Amino acid sequence: MLGRYYYHSIFRKSIISFGTLFNNILVKRKSSGNTIETLKVPIQYGPTQKFLAMIAAEPNPTRTDVQMTLPRMSFEIRGLEYDGSRKLPPTNFAKILPPEGSEEGDTNKQYSQFLPVPYNLQIELSIISKTQDDGLQVLEQILPNFHPSVNVSIQVIEETKEERDIAVVLNTIAYEDSYEGNMTDRRTLVWTLNFTLKTYLFGPVDVQK
Repeated sequence: MLGRYYYHSIFRKSIISFGTLFNNILVKRKSSGNTIETLKVPIQYGPTQKFLAMIAAEPNPTRTDVQMTLPRMSFEIRGLEYDGSRKLPPTNFAKILPPEGSEEGDTNKQYSQFLPVPYNLQIELSIISKTQDDGLQVLEQILPNFHPSVNVSIQVIEETKEERDIAVVLNTIAYEDSYEGNMTDRRTLVWTLNFTLKTYLFGPVDVQK
C-alpha cells in the first residue's frame, strides 16, 4: 500500500480556497462624510512576523513610495490534526463512473477508491493596520459571514471530478496594539483570527473494468 505514488493537491487546494474568501475586502477613508480614498486590502501567504519586521525596518515612516501598504492581511498554516468525529469506515470503497464527456468517459469501466480520511487544517489569518478604523472595517466585513462557519467547494479528485464542501470554522479572535516608543514611531495594530478547515484526504484512484 505504502510506496505507491499519488498526489491530489488537496491541502494546496484547501489553502487557496481559504485565501480567496478574503481577496475582495475594501477599506474606505472618509473626510466630512465623503469618501476620499478606497483601497483593496491585499492578502498574502506568509508569517505575520515577516511583514511586521519589514514595517519595522523602514527607516523613514513618512515615505509613501516604498513603504509597505497598510492595511493588509496574511495567513499561514499553524497545525494539522486528525478529526475522529468525522471518521468513516476505512475499508469501504467508493465507486464512481467516469464523468460524461470526459476523456476518461467509458461505460465499460469505473473508478474505485477508499473513503476519505478527515483532517483539520489550522490556519491563522492576521489583519495588520495602521489605524483602528482600517482594522475594524476589515474585521466587520469578515465576522458576519461566519456563524461560526462557511462552506467552500473544491474539486478534490481530478480523475473523477469529485467535489467536496470544506467547512471553514472561525475559532478565536485576538487583538494586539504594538504602539511603543515616541510619537514618530509607526503604530501597528494586529487582529489575529484562528480558523479550522475541515478537509479530507483521499488515497489513490483505481480503474476497474
